[in-house]
Amino acid sequence: MEILERLKADLICLGDSLRALRYTTHIAKNPTRVFPQLIEEVAERYGDAPALISDRENLSYRELGMRSNRYARWALAQGVAKGDTVCLLMPNRPEFLAIWIGITRIGGVVALLNTNLMGTALAHCINVVTPKHIIVDAAMLAALQSAQPHCTSNTKTWLHGDAACDLSRIDRAVETLDGAPLTDGERRALTIEDRALFIYTSGTTGLPKAANINHYRLMLATHAFAAVMNTRASDRMYNCLPLYHTAGGVLATGPLLLKGGSVVIRERFSAREFWDEVTRWDCTLLQYIGEFCRYLANSPPHPKERAHRLRLACGNGLRPDVWSEFKERFQIPRIIEFYAATEGNVTIFNFDGKDGAVGRVPWFVAHRFPIKVVRFDIEQQQPVRTADGFCVECDHDEVGEVIGKIIRDASKPAARFEGYATQAETDKKILRDAFEKGDVWFRTGDLMRKDARGYFYFVDRIGDTFRWKGENVSTTEVAEALGAFDGILDANVYGVSVPGRDGRAGMAALVVDGNLNLAALRDHLAGRLPEYARPVFLRIRQNMEMTATFKQRKVDLVAQGFDPQTIGEPIYFSDAAAKAFVRIDAALYQRICAGDVRL
Repeated sequence: MEILERLKADLICLGDSLRALRYTTHIAKNPTRVFPQLIEEVAERYGDAPALISDRENLSYRELGMRSNRYARWALAQGVAKGDTVCLLMPNRPEFLAIWIGITRIGGVVALLNTNLMGTALAHCINVVTPKHIIVDAAMLAALQSAQPHCTSNTKTWLHGDAACDLSRIDRAVETLDGAPLTDGERRALTIEDRALFIYTSGTTGLPKAANINHYRLMLATHAFAAVMNTRASDRMYNCLPLYHTAGGVLATGPLLLKGGSVVIRERFSAREFWDEVTRWDCTLLQYIGEFCRYLANSPPHPKERAHRLRLACGNGLRPDVWSEFKERFQIPRIIEFYAATEGNVTIFNFDGKDGAVGRVPWFVAHRFPIKVVRFDIEQQQPVRTADGFCVECDHDEVGEVIGKIIRDASKPAARFEGYATQAETDKKILRDAFEKGDVWFRTGDLMRKDARGYFYFVDRIGDTFRWKGENVSTTEVAEALGAFDGILDANVYGVSVPGRDGRAGMAALVVDGNLNLAALRDHLAGRLPEYARPVFLRIRQNMEMTATFKQRKVDLVAQGFDPQTIGEPIYFSDAAAKAFVRIDAALYQRICAGDVRL
């Protein structure tokens, strides 16, 4: 039986891998064919078929082509030169894609700004790309105004929509321009090597970094995922992920547009309205982020949660403790989990639906994807080096950092690393002389383990895993153990400093349903986790702070620690003497800090 299962998995992976290779191998051979050009071609081919759909506005393929051409001519009229940056600050809507497709068509670079940022964080994202223009939606004007005192660039701002200000209206300006295809005199020579976008990292552990996205990466991502999902003209993708991020703005849109399908765009995720909309729009595909799958699984039953026509859900971050429930409860025929980074060269897929695995590199394609898991020193935050200075590849099921070999070969552009807007940030992600002098590898910053069959399992992000009592504690492992306990809706695990103690003590911020049985929880954790991994502190919250891509924010929680006088939420301590979680007051806090309590 096991041999048959392995053979079946290999055949599924082989079929999907061959299709992906067939869709993508032509890209490097046709270096002047870029994504905006393809939009011009599909606009002519699919005409009045719906391309982008929303409650706010709809664009057919012809309208998307014309709209993007108007923005291309606006950029030409403003003197946007090849390589000049234009920042875009706009909520999810079809117009968003028309803008960046048009500007990149003439060689401009569009920086997709996070609509959740304000003040200095937003200013940082603007400053790091030195834009010539900023396009801001009227709904985002206040956010931009909060950032402008901190901006260093000499930038002209354009308003999209109506607001009480004296900014030039770009939506009015483009209406006066021709939507016909660009003439030969208006076109600029572009290749897949030219930069198209800046897409920012999520900023879970600090300020976001602006990742360089050239036209090759756009072509590779859109074509590879069109192959992975086997998109067709009859498909409709439900997309409630932010368009300023790779998952929502590229992976959930481009693969459909290439094949004549439609993308349903919602401004933001809503668990309450999710199934109503998926069924109303007759969607067949779903791009997910693991945490919103958790929200859906934790939601009350919905009368339409099995009335949909979804044939496939594709995404990343679906934890093992949610996977089966999400698939079975909502009757999702197929889940394709993948692992990738916006800027990285490591991309793996779980084609055969192995629960909990983020992907697999089978033997017959391993030579095309040089990926390794290397031993990692948690305290030094660096890969382990031997006496001769080289890294050590992990054994099967041993946890280490995943790295991908950077290959400077024009025929293998997928193996390159294009870096960030600043060289300093780029250098931090490069590992040199890993296995031999002169080799160069991309550091993913993620800890994984790989089993004997080649399946990769995500363990933690570097910086999240911490040391306590001489052992490495995986926040993901602890969060999964907590999530399996009845009444816990969400868990964010991190390490906090305790005066006079080495390492960091485990702490978990929890969102719970009703009263939490702390005694039963303590017994539950004792049965699932080694003593050093069990949370020393618990913090009960009403909701969890997340990034717009549903990644948990830990920075503020770590800084706040476990002081009840500065935190207005219940905090509990796992008291070894009492064998119970006890609520921390000022007196107990002082005793813990003084070392009078056994941890």
